[in-house]
Amino acid sequence: MKQTKNKYDIIVIGCGHAGIEASIASAKLGCKTLLVTMSKDSIGRMSCNPSIGGTAKGQLAREVDALGGVMGKLADLSGIHFRMLNTSKGPAVWSPRSQNDRELYARKARELILSQTNLDLLEDSVDEILSEYSNEERKITGITTTYHGQINCSVLVICAGTFLRSLMHTGFSQTVGGRFGEKSSSGISPSLEKLGFEIGRLKTGTPPRIDIDSIDFSSIELQPGDDNPQPFSFQTEKIINAQIPMYLTHTNEKTHEILRKGFERSPLFTGIIKGKGPRYCPSVEDKIARFSDKGSHHIFLEPEGYKTNFVYVNGFSTSLPQEIQLYGMRTIAGLENVKMLRHGYAVEYDYFPSYQLKLSLETKLVGGLFHAGQINGTSGYEEAAAQGLIAGINAAHYVHNKEPFILKRSEAYIGVLIDDLVNLLIDEPYRMFTSRAEYRLLLRQDNADRRLTKIGYNIGLVDEVAKQRLDKKEEMITRLSQFVNENTIAPEEVNDYLKSQNEMPITQREPIAKLVKRSNVKLVDLLSVAHFESGLHLKGRIEKESIEQVEIDLKYDGYISRQKIDVEKFEKSENITVPESFDYTRVRSLSAEGKEKLSHIRPQTLGQASRISGVTPSDISVLLVYLHR
Repeated sequence: MKQTKNKYDIIVIGCGHAGIEASIASAKLGCKTLLVTMSKDSIGRMSCNPSIGGTAKGQLAREVDALGGVMGKLADLSGIHFRMLNTSKGPAVWSPRSQNDRELYARKARELILSQTNLDLLEDSVDEILSEYSNEERKITGITTTYHGQINCSVLVICAGTFLRSLMHTGFSQTVGGRFGEKSSSGISPSLEKLGFEIGRLKTGTPPRIDIDSIDFSSIELQPGDDNPQPFSFQTEKIINAQIPMYLTHTNEKTHEILRKGFERSPLFTGIIKGKGPRYCPSVEDKIARFSDKGSHHIFLEPEGYKTNFVYVNGFSTSLPQEIQLYGMRTIAGLENVKMLRHGYAVEYDYFPSYQLKLSLETKLVGGLFHAGQINGTSGYEEAAAQGLIAGINAAHYVHNKEPFILKRSEAYIGVLIDDLVNLLIDEPYRMFTSRAEYRLLLRQDNADRRLTKIGYNIGLVDEVAKQRLDKKEEMITRLSQFVNENTIAPEEVNDYLKSQNEMPITQREPIAKLVKRSNVKLVDLLSVAHFESGLHLKGRIEKESIEQVEIDLKYDGYISRQKIDVEKFEKSENITVPESFDYTRVRSLSAEGKEKLSHIRPQTLGQASRISGVTPSDISVLLVYLHR
């Protein structure tokens, strides 16, 4: 462990996915950074499911990678099962997901942290956040820790996860802590409350872990990964890890009957838990209560790594008493003799509603104080990593007196995430969905590098090798686009293929670009049947990605063009700025709720103002008139 000094440019609290991205980004951008954690063994620990990605979350992970973050590389190094989700639908919702070796992911994360230049690591607890007034603005000055006393800094990034005054629940049993076997953080919340921050409570949970040797695999469904696993990182040429399968089973009426017997001892239903849980990832008892008409629910059995017998029971998150958890599981096919290695539990913790942030993730109350991750009311590793990366970049920009780095909703899922956090009133854990992104056909997982790598390069997080890879890919896309638009295929070359794909044969030569637009036709197949592939040397990952990009652009040309027009309209309102000192109370024609919400959130642009809950279209029209004046 590196020696701790008493003065840093930036201090990052917390070493989960947000803290990892924030600390590495700020260190790479030339800032002396200190990462504070209660235990170095918890760096990169996957508190819940050891997986990365999923619907919309996969887009976030790929964007983090494209900007120069590390989550994608860690996922590739530790992945044991890769799948591209939603491939039966359009490319706007294709989402990569990996199951990961829990210990391997954490070990690789620790290695990154410990080897990063400009980054020190400190094992300690934060007791107090220090600040003072400077030029009529309160600014961060440092922290006080339990064992190392006061450490000064210019910027503080809080990535405390579920550890703020956290409490774990199983039945009527309560344990202070933010994760199994780990302590709670008690000093940060009171410090922020004293500074005037609004605070709330949220709840999350985790399922039991079971012994793989106690599962009857003969009565459950095998869930294999993809034959050719797709890496998360654009810099990973190929996944070389051994891949292992996951498994699917289901609850049944007997399961539900047993679990209902525990409802009277459930902290969720008896009111012991006050914090609101994630609506889109409910506990198994919540699913049984809310969807009483359903006779069964999916249960995915997911091994946690190569060298462990722990299996994650995905879909069985619960805080019911331990014996009820075990009896319930033993009614499920394949789990009749299951051995429970660790019971499920709920975690209740403090969060700070994110309307108190700027789009840079700096707090409005205290200069140089940034929040990232579950402290902002989000759920999920990918949402946390995305916020951590943006907070780390902007922390470095704050130190170097640079303009904040802000991604728009039209540029990235990360932009959608942060815009939603600042403008919506978050009273339950926020989860990213593809439906939240209005321009999701443009913000696909497959083109994240084309959208964001040059931005990451200009910031200073993407290296020359990655930049050159993108340049090569763009050159290939240009060549291939020109090729398919200028070349034709004869009937005798392609009709057998078209018939095999249930497509009508052609009677004369047609441009490749035109044929690709047919639903069942693949560009790579056309290049092969017409013997064009060898001429373009389309063998490596870059070449395959280029073919995919050209095919998507051709097949969805009309939709993409319309969405680009929508983005142009969006940009107009985003370019109309609202002065920070604007007095909404003086605008008589604004609705009472509009005045309250606008004064509360203080949007930076007219577009941002239009997305605030409670601000009406007429409020925006009135505001536009005043801004023009």
